[in-house]
Order: sequence, then C-alpha cells, then structure tokens
Amino acid sequence: MKNTKIKSFLRTFFSRGIIIKISVVIAFVFIAGAVFAPVIGRYDPNAIELNNALKASGNGHIFGTDAYGRDVFTRLLYGARISLLASVFSCLAAAIIGMLLGLLAGYYEKAAALIIMRYVDIQLSIPPLLFTIVIGLVAGHGLGGLIFAISFGLIPGFTRLMYGIVLSIKESDYIVALRLADIKSYKIILKHLLPNSFPSMIVMFATNLGSAIMLESTLSFLGIGIQMPTASWGNMVSDGYSYLFTNPMLALLPGVCITLIVVAFNIIGDGLRDALDPRLRGKL
Repeated sequence: MKNTKIKSFLRTFFSRGIIIKISVVIAFVFIAGAVFAPVIGRYDPNAIELNNALKASGNGHIFGTDAYGRDVFTRLLYGARISLLASVFSCLAAAIIGMLLGLLAGYYEKAAALIIMRYVDIQLSIPPLLFTIVIGLVAGHGLGGLIFAISFGLIPGFTRLMYGIVLSIKESDYIVALRLADIKSYKIILKHLLPNSFPSMIVMFATNLGSAIMLESTLSFLGIGIQMPTASWGNMVSDGYSYLFTNPMLALLPGVCITLIVVAFNIIGDGLRDALDPRLRGKL
C-alpha cells in the first residue's frame, strides 16, 4: 500500500515531463554545490589577490576572477550556500510561525481571528519587497538579520493558508463530533488539524523557496543583506554591475544562477502541488 502511494506520488509529480526532471536536476546540482563547496572550490572565496584581478577563464579559474582576484566559481559555490540557507531557514521559520498563528485564528476565532487576520490583511496590502527592505534595515546586516527579514515577510501567506485550512476542517462532521465529545482541543489540533494541513504547507514551503531567494538576492544587492567580502549571489551581482560592459560575466553568472534556481523551485513547487494537493492549483 505504501509503495503504491509513493509510485502514485512520483507519477503525478513527474507528470509535467522533462521540465520537472530538469528542474529537479538543477536544484540537486545547486544544493550539492553548496554542501560540498569546500571540496569543489579550489580557492579561498575571500582571499584577495590583486595581481590576479579580472582574469579571464582558464589558468585554474573556470569562470575567471573578480576585481579583487577572487575565484568567481568558488564564490558562486559559497554564494549558493548563503542563498539556500537563507531561503530554507526563512521559509521554515515563516511556516512554523504562520501555522501557529493560523491555528489560533482559525480554531479559536473571535478576538484571535480579528487581531491576527487584520494584521495579515494589513501586511499583505504592503508590497512584499518594500516591507522586507524596511524589516531588513531594522534587523541589521548578516545572515541572521536577513533570515528574520525574509521570514517576517513570508509569514502572512502561511498564516492565511493555515487559517483557511483550519476553518474548512473544523466544520467537518468528525471534528464537530470530537468537540461535542469533549475531546481536548490540543488533541484535536495535533491528531487531526495539523496532519491534514501538512500537504498544503509543504507545497507552500516549496513555492516560497524561490521567492525567498529573490528577496535575499535583492536585499544583498542593495547592501542590506549579506555584506562583502562574504559571497552572496546578490552582492556578487552588485559587485559585478560596475564591470557590466568590460567584464559582463561577473554580474551575469550569479544572475543566471538566481534565475535558474528560482525557476527550478517554482516548477518543483507546482509539481508538489499537483501530487500532494491538486485543490491548490492556481491559488499558490
């Protein structure tokens, strides 16, 4: 029975054909590169060698060097680490907090729903990038502040989704029967509401990974997120922008990496949606 479910999931997940398979391969390559960056990268990503500045590809440097003589390929690998860490942990934090807030608002309603959902509506009325920039300025530089800013911007989406799930499940006959039987609220939440919300939350999580990477790259590009000399795709684009006409690869390579991983995560999110919760099609 379990094997049948797994086969059914994989068949539905890969039903988009070659596109979803390519996306999985792209995501795997970037994740592997980030994890094994110290092994694959032959150079110190932050070592400055001005005598090797702006070298072309070759001579031990696959993509050449930047204006400070740092190996571009190595910095792309370490930049992938920052982007993936920031996106995964910010989405994880947003999912946990959003689920808790959605549970409170949906299950207990009344004052909890009024306060939480009004705040969600207010935050969603503000452009996400603008809101994240403001939070990023308050939170400060570094990976911790970056994760805080991005997760804060993603919480309302998870909260609203969880709120809707709880409202729909709470009115079902078996939940009403459990409440009439004086079953403790925490048991209903842990045994019935949370497990039923996981498929939708997994889809939401995967869909938001691409958005989180875009936010991280934008903040780092603007100088709000990860600061030099630490490698980040966003600050690599910013650093290479000055050489766009003389050495365009410095800005184009991290830009291509951002585009590929964001598109890959979005397609993977669509595949997970089709496999886990087709009801969400067109809603996420």
